[in-house]
Amino acid sequence: MRMALIVAALVLAGCNDPAPAAKPEAAAASRAAAPKLNAIDRSHAGAPAPTIKFENAGRKPVSLADYRGKKLLVNLWATWCAPCLAEMPQIDTLAATRGNALAVLPISQDMEGWQVVEPFFAKKRFKALKPYLDQPGSFAESLKARGLPVSILYDEKGKEIWRVAGTPDWAALAAQGVI
Repeated sequence: MRMALIVAALVLAGCNDPAPAAKPEAAAASRAAAPKLNAIDRSHAGAPAPTIKFENAGRKPVSLADYRGKKLLVNLWATWCAPCLAEMPQIDTLAATRGNALAVLPISQDMEGWQVVEPFFAKKRFKALKPYLDQPGSFAESLKARGLPVSILYDEKGKEIWRVAGTPDWAALAAQGVI
């Protein structure tokens, strides 16, 4: 019994943590590398689109290469992400007004998969958006996306133009000709 109490005390004290505490310099560098919210980031411009597959609404595997030849806006989102849900109507309007000039792919990061994504889309009745699913998150991981929502614009050749973390004013970006 006494040994169990000692082990419990050590665990609570953090003695079982094999990772040393982060140095202040490393923490500051990590914060400096974090993207600014709602600001266009061109630091990945020219990077090729990932080849990782994800699922379309028919539950068939697709990749961004299937959309080559047109501009493509990928939006990583989830049903549990309040900012993601807030921006979906604007993204739907953007997709509807751009028609065939821009493919918009909202790729869900929900771990519950289609059982939460399909009811969400059925309830919202978007004009132009169709759901996609990235489970178990390999697509987002390949992009090194940190947090949600994250949107990435690709050119007709599948090269990244820019990305944005957060919820920018999509109508303003369209009006500025950035999309």
